[in-house]
Amino acid sequence: MKGKYYHTEESVQEYIKLAKDVNSGELIEKLKELLPIDSRLLELGSGPGTDWRILNETYKVTGSDHSSLFVAHLKKSNPGGTFFELDAATLLSDLKFEGIYSNKVLHHLLTDKLKHSIRRQHAILEPKGIICHSFWKGEGSEVFKGMFVNYHNEESLTKLFEPHFNILSLEAYSEFEVSDSLVLIARKAKEFRNL
Repeated sequence: MKGKYYHTEESVQEYIKLAKDVNSGELIEKLKELLPIDSRLLELGSGPGTDWRILNETYKVTGSDHSSLFVAHLKKSNPGGTFFELDAATLLSDLKFEGIYSNKVLHHLLTDKLKHSIRRQHAILEPKGIICHSFWKGEGSEVFKGMFVNYHNEESLTKLFEPHFNILSLEAYSEFEVSDSLVLIARKAKEFRNL
């Protein structure tokens, strides 16, 4: 859901400051256990580029964001990197990847848009491709600073992803509070299952 946050210069600068100390190295280590080095990886919602820089040490990463301001920031901050504007819901791209990664991005989507994103991820992934996504753990949804946040739990994520992916790992972890987050790692199912 596209709100005003991330689409004004002030909010982009505010988010860059807020996220500067967030370290997602632990999530990325989990991904590295399953996705081979030098794989072609799409990062959804690269934002300030913190995760992109860590991922870029191991993978051939294409960064993306729905905010043109973040894409401009990413290109300026990471000369030589590949970035483009991309809606995580529609994933309108002809490119194919061996992995897709996002850190607290897909929770901004309404459930029907998340379902569409999951189908598109299946379509743009190579056979046996790996996805790694993190979410805020909880129930319901809210609007926070103009941003829609759709909370998830293990059951809701399993129901959404299992028709199209074989879930390899789905576990809680702590970012700000104990077990406030979930990380899902899954492999593309050989056949697209319409359940």
